[in-house]
Amino acid sequence: MSTSQHSQLLIWDYCCIGLYFLLNMAVGAYALCRPNRHTISGYFLAGRYMWWLPVGASLFASNIGAEHLIGMAGSGAASGIAVGAFNFISIILLQLMSWVFLPVFIASRVRTVPEYMTKRFGGQRIQMYLAVLSLVLYIFTKISVDLYSGALFINQAFKWDIFGSILALLVMTAIFTMTGGLAAVIYTDTLQFFIMIIGALVVMSKAFHEVGGYEALQYKYMRAVPKLRPENSTCGIPRADSWVMLRDPVTSDLPWPAFLLGQTPASIWYWCADQMMIQRALASKNLSHAKGATLFTAYAKILPFFMIILPANWNYFHDSI
Repeated sequence: MSTSQHSQLLIWDYCCIGLYFLLNMAVGAYALCRPNRHTISGYFLAGRYMWWLPVGASLFASNIGAEHLIGMAGSGAASGIAVGAFNFISIILLQLMSWVFLPVFIASRVRTVPEYMTKRFGGQRIQMYLAVLSLVLYIFTKISVDLYSGALFINQAFKWDIFGSILALLVMTAIFTMTGGLAAVIYTDTLQFFIMIIGALVVMSKAFHEVGGYEALQYKYMRAVPKLRPENSTCGIPRADSWVMLRDPVTSDLPWPAFLLGQTPASIWYWCADQMMIQRALASKNLSHAKGATLFTAYAKILPFFMIILPANWNYFHDSI
């Protein structure tokens, strides 16, 4: 197949993309038919009738986005498997959320984390401050990155203008969220979860088949050195500790004390007090379903290490950017 054929979408590619959007619209339409959308609990917490599977899938899909698919793969290819530690620490923190934080939120009968802060400390200023702070963080650290990466894909695939693509994504997301509430978000997240898992498993299987297994991957990764590089330079040479997850506390690029003591508090906030995660857990039927959802998500969080980071370490195109 020629290079021009590789760079062009075929009819089956358009069919797959069209089917993807049709499935999303079908799931959104199904959410519109659910009852209790016109109540506060029905809109913001999906009526509290969600069972553990869609809640767990939504927690995973809300966490793993385009920035993770690209960022974890790039970090894995550049420096090894240490980036996988971020996924494994979340397995513990998910249980911290369901066993320690979530019972308090449920007993308080709150719908949002800022609402809980008002009940706990009193006054409206802390509620407004946390709400505004959360919105600013979402816009600049999450939403903007996801929109740009999604628009970049549309631009590369269909040659659409990036700003037009961003506008189209915003309009579609707004329609789903404003009309269907959290139920529509959870159902579409569940669809994304299965699409991501199936697609990533296919890529992982093909990568390991081509490279010859895990031991061959380790061998070839350490020898994936660019042919063109400056003399007497270590640029492009894989790190000696590339296959070490918790690295040396003094000389490494990701010291394990800094990771455990520095990253863990931030991760506790993300998994245990971030509105995006807590809201999905509060949509569960009861605490048992919420705990089941976090267990399901914890098992799913093992997969990105094998589906994203390890295939990226293949480094087949080590002479290209």
